[in-house]
Amino acid sequence: MDRRLRNLLVLGGAALALVVLAVFALRHESSEGAHAYRPTEFLPRLALQLRRVARIHIVSRGGGAFDVDFTPEKSWTLPGHDDYPASFDEVHRTLVGLAALRTIAPKTDRAEWLHYIGLDAPPKGDGTAITLYDDKGHVMAAIIIGKSEDIGDPSGASGLFVRKADQTQSYLASAPYVPHADPADWLDKNVVDLDSNRIAEVDVDPASGPSYEVRRALPSDADFSLTPMPKGRALASSAAPDTVADAATGLSFDDVARARDFDFSGASRVVTKTFDGLMVIMDTIQKDGVYWTRI
Repeated sequence: MDRRLRNLLVLGGAALALVVLAVFALRHESSEGAHAYRPTEFLPRLALQLRRVARIHIVSRGGGAFDVDFTPEKSWTLPGHDDYPASFDEVHRTLVGLAALRTIAPKTDRAEWLHYIGLDAPPKGDGTAITLYDDKGHVMAAIIIGKSEDIGDPSGASGLFVRKADQTQSYLASAPYVPHADPADWLDKNVVDLDSNRIAEVDVDPASGPSYEVRRALPSDADFSLTPMPKGRALASSAAPDTVADAATGLSFDDVARARDFDFSGASRVVTKTFDGLMVIMDTIQKDGVYWTRI
């Protein structure tokens, strides 16, 4: 037989074998696809029970453990922070986000591998444990959340590794909101937020040094004026006093505590007065390297 013909026959046989293997692979893949994992709700029925949630217990390595409780008298509060009001937005987004968790794919179920995706149980592990209770103290849901990753969701949902607290089976889930593990993120920080157009005058009495004021005559005045002007000094710009007036336009904070636990004698004082008669007094001290303000 001609050598070229023999080579063609060998190549033809090899090509036919490849076609057969490809068809088999496609059929096998199609068969597997028919039985592929189907996304599902991670916490079935939770969405129907959200009104029954009365306590959110959160444990993490960095934030420690804290509760967010609901009572009809006080609504949502943080008992560990003297029942300070919790951010309703944070509570709402967290509960709705947990109810909306939808699994994308199962991941490892090996306990020794969970730390790779941040699902080791806290406080020793890197995961964040979230437990929901009803008003009778019964557990409604208990999960651990781990690392997040971009899943390219057009709605902005994040990929979040999750598992149920009593199971090692983990999942990658679609999460419309990733809960916060720091209690500071749960505090209602809407304390003082004045519209700058309302401010007429700010009186500053430092703990050391002379007192001074910044004021303007009309809401339409663009800048505040400083009085008294220290001898031999000049403003860096006409807008420099405006930064003093901004003190009460968007106050934020990191933590809260009872004012009676601090000694505010000798505190620096900032008094903000508005054109419509409101007065906001803020006394500030430094304790252990941290600034505390009484309003």
